[in-house]
Amino acid sequence: MLPLSRVELTPRSGFDPASWYLDLAPIAQLQRSGLEFTDPITVLIGENGVGKSTLVEAIAASWQVGFRDAQDRMWSSAPSAEDADLGRHLTYTGARPQPFGGCFLRAESMHALFGAADEQRPRASDQAFNELSHGQSFLRYVADRPVGVGLWILDEPEAALSFQSCLALIGVLGDLAAEGSQVILATHSPLLAAVPGARIWELTDGGIEYPEWADTALVRGWRSFLDAPERFLRHL
Repeated sequence: MLPLSRVELTPRSGFDPASWYLDLAPIAQLQRSGLEFTDPITVLIGENGVGKSTLVEAIAASWQVGFRDAQDRMWSSAPSAEDADLGRHLTYTGARPQPFGGCFLRAESMHALFGAADEQRPRASDQAFNELSHGQSFLRYVADRPVGVGLWILDEPEAALSFQSCLALIGVLGDLAAEGSQVILATHSPLLAAVPGARIWELTDGGIEYPEWADTALVRGWRSFLDAPERFLRHL
């Protein structure tokens, strides 16, 4: 069984049925019927504002509740004040006992998380994470995490990565899946969306669709632009 195989919305104390996130079609779908994870790597794509970050942040918050008695305190940085309370109302099923490997990484909290990680690891002559470039620190942090099975949630990691570093990350994600870990990746990058063996979720204003990579709006848009950039740029 995958570390995380299903997530459902189960309202708890303080739940507001008028919460803004329920107006997002993918979250409304979660509320109606739950969401099933069927593959070791799930890639979430879609336009800004459709709910990708809201969903992955909530899943990460719910998952981390199970870490209360775990030794690993570096799975994620502290929640942001802007995070929705959706994670408090999620229930997940998956492998038991809950695996503690992996991490939750998002661009806006990487600096704080890397700084805390530097304080807890013996570095010898290694550079501190935050002394490296954004992309180098990201890849080093992922490489330095314990190899054990776990859940890896990455929210728009391409913000830190060059083309070559994206390719390197794809290799790392494939290794993680081969070792029994699970990856949930939210991205605007057609390169990262092409990770072999991934199940693509395209979040839209109508809910969640499951297209093949070549049929996604993301890939079609980039192909059209790269074929003839002037068609887009002359209208700006």
